[in-house]
Amino acid sequence: MRSTVMQGLNTIPAVRIVLFLVAVPLLLGLSLLLGPTGVMLPDFNEPVGKAIMALRFNRLVMGLLVGSALSVSGVVFQAILRNPLAEPYVLGVSGGAGLGATMAILFGAVAAVPLSLPLTAFVSAVATLFLVYGIASKGSGGVPSVYSLILSGVIISAICSSLIMFFVSMASVEGLHNVVWWMLGNLQPVPGGQRLVSVLFIASGIGGAWLLSSRLNALTLGREMAHYQGINADVVIMVGLLCATLMAATAVSMAGMIGFVGLIVPHVARAMFGPDHRWLVPLSAIGGGTFLAVCDAFARTVLAPIEVPVGVVTALAGGPFFLLILQRKMKSTWIG
Repeated sequence: MRSTVMQGLNTIPAVRIVLFLVAVPLLLGLSLLLGPTGVMLPDFNEPVGKAIMALRFNRLVMGLLVGSALSVSGVVFQAILRNPLAEPYVLGVSGGAGLGATMAILFGAVAAVPLSLPLTAFVSAVATLFLVYGIASKGSGGVPSVYSLILSGVIISAICSSLIMFFVSMASVEGLHNVVWWMLGNLQPVPGGQRLVSVLFIASGIGGAWLLSSRLNALTLGREMAHYQGINADVVIMVGLLCATLMAATAVSMAGMIGFVGLIVPHVARAMFGPDHRWLVPLSAIGGGTFLAVCDAFARTVLAPIEVPVGVVTALAGGPFFLLILQRKMKSTWIG
């Protein structure tokens, strides 16, 4: 009886997975074709056409990398913290990474050592995460509620934003332009060396999250349940947080402040494919990359020839989504 039930449950995700994997290349192809003049390929006989297609392809690759990193980061944060509202942008991790990246840009570290941008963003993001978690844990027995995490994340994000504005106000005109455009979020290609290191960081983070997937399944049921299954919850939480922070910080260093991808995609993937992290991690990576690539195509065409920063598009989509989830889950014990 049990095997029959399990087979019945597995057939539903299987059909959806096939449809999902068919839809992904179609959406990615559409994002390559979308331009200011509509859905069409540029003229490859002209140098301008080749340059346009190369730029679109590079931005597609950027969208896949950044979107997958933010999505899987959101999956891990939600599993470890056991609430559906956790994601890098909401918890202040993106703000901390942004502060570190801003300092690296304005103080000339990037010009001297290009790899200093992802490294500085990662260190700042880790410090911010532990600061938010520590503040939220005060007076709660070491297990913060979702409301204290959100409040702490908002406060720390506000402080990070204030510090960013302070540094920006002291910057030159060129530095001001670079930082402001970067803060809005964009998928302009980064230098080859930084992209290679970012690919390694993101791949390592996703691989680490997938290796932890069965343990994340246990953690979503609570620390006690994980302990009874022989899982060292503290080690899993520490490794998971570092993997998620590494991915989020790398994404911020590549594309700036792009929010809510780690909130929207994991929820949609969980609703479509179920809560098993062995499937949720890789499918969220694919879905997140596709989602951000499509958002970027929409951003460059909706007000053509003016290009809207992709971070603005994701924020406009994520804000109402966040409020909807908060309202629906307000009375749920999962976020209590």
